[in-house]
Formats: sequence, structure tokens, C-alpha cells
Amino acid sequence: MDKTAPVFVGIDVAKRRLDVHLRPSGESFTIDHDEGKVTALIERLVALAPALVVLEATGGLEVRLAATLAAAGLPVAVVNPRQVRAFARAMGRLAKTDRLDARAVARFAEAVRPPVRALPDEATRYLGALVARRRQLLGMLVAERNRRHAAADPALHQRLDAHLRWLEEALAEIESAIDGTVRRSPIWRAKEELLRSVPGVGPVSARTLLAELPELGSLTRRQAAALVGVAPFSRDSGKMRGRRTVWGGRAPLRACLYMAAVAAARGSNPVI
Repeated sequence: MDKTAPVFVGIDVAKRRLDVHLRPSGESFTIDHDEGKVTALIERLVALAPALVVLEATGGLEVRLAATLAAAGLPVAVVNPRQVRAFARAMGRLAKTDRLDARAVARFAEAVRPPVRALPDEATRYLGALVARRRQLLGMLVAERNRRHAAADPALHQRLDAHLRWLEEALAEIESAIDGTVRRSPIWRAKEELLRSVPGVGPVSARTLLAELPELGSLTRRQAAALVGVAPFSRDSGKMRGRRTVWGGRAPLRACLYMAAVAAARGSNPVI
């Protein structure tokens, strides 16, 4: 391996193991996903001084590892799995295993070189987890209320009512925890007040923005729109002008902003 060549690392993150691939050496190895093995991996990567370490976003499994790598001073980028899969298909690689995924991520890192972005700090990750849990509880409440409405047996009504009471209490506890977390931070309090000065933006929308879009304030309006997934994409070919559509981005945040826009349109926001 050329000692002067930059090193690119692709890591496929699973619950119990990590598959690692190095470019341009082509070395691959697998380790258990536990604290001791991760520490040894970080020491090895620090010695290599890679130009970039890339992980796929895998529903939250990657968050702790990415934060640990970044804390060790390694340049880390978390990318959309759809991008890596499209890149692998373009390279003619159709098979899919964890080891092949790690290789594809490393090749993607070497060829595309996605930008390194600052990772959310521990407080922001905690707020994000609370907001996500609130969203889960709301979904369960809607589902249980629908089941309560459809159930014909009175005995089932009692069981469903008990579960609904538990969910409502859990939701109240989560909302109290979110409120306390935001109020303990002077920066978040100031940002929340600024966001809520926009007619239609209430406490839920403001706190979802704080948790799901921590980059807000350091981005251009176009970058923010693309991250949320509300930037319309062109679909033109020759003389054909296709319909502009939005897709991708951070779906939970987009859904929250949609409800804020509806409230603004029905309320007193003349711009909306």
C-alpha cells in the first residue's frame, strides 16, 4: 500500500458486529460491536490517520459509533444508504452482504468524498431521542384509539382504556422532560423564542426543529430546505418539463412543518 495515498474507511454497522473495509489497500475485517472492540478499532484507525471514515445511517445504530469516532478526532461522515446502494449498482455490484456493503461504503467514500459535518452533541442527541419517543407515543395513542372505536366487546374497552391512560401518562412525562431539557439551555430557549415568533410555529414545531435540525442557523435557506426535503427537484428532459416534486430529507421534521404550515395558513400568518 502506498504510504502517501489517503486512506478511506467504510464501516457497515449492525447491532452485534461491525464490518470494516479500507481503501485503497482493500483490507477487510469484522469485529464485535462492543465497547472494548470499538476502542481497539478507534486506536487502529487513529494510527492510520484516514482522510475520511464513512458510515451509513442505519436507524440510529450508527449514532453512538459516529460520535465516538468524531470524539477521537477522526473525520466522520454519515451518509444516506440509498446513495451508497445507487453507487454500488452503478459499479455493477448487485449482491448485498454486510462485508460487501462495507466495501461499497469505502469505495463511495473514496470516489464521492462526502463532506464531514459536525455531529450533534450529547444534549442534542438526548433531546432528539425525547422528541422521537414523543412521536412514537402519539402514534401508539392514535392506533389504540382507533382500536377502541372499532372494538365491540366491553371487556376489550376496559383493557384498551387502561392502555390509553398509560400512554397518556407516558406522553405527559415525555413532554415534561422535553420542556425541562429546553428550558435548562439558554441557547435553546433563545432559539425557541425566535422560532415561535413566526405565526403558526408552536412549541412542538419549535422543539422538533431544535432536535431534528440542529444545523439551523448555520445553513443557507436552500441547504435547510434540501435537508428537510422540501426543495423541489427538476424532472426535465429535452423539451419535456416534468412536474417538480419533493422527496427525501428528514421525513418526521417535514411532517411537523406541514402541520405548522396548515396552522399558519388557517391562522394569522399572511405570508403563508
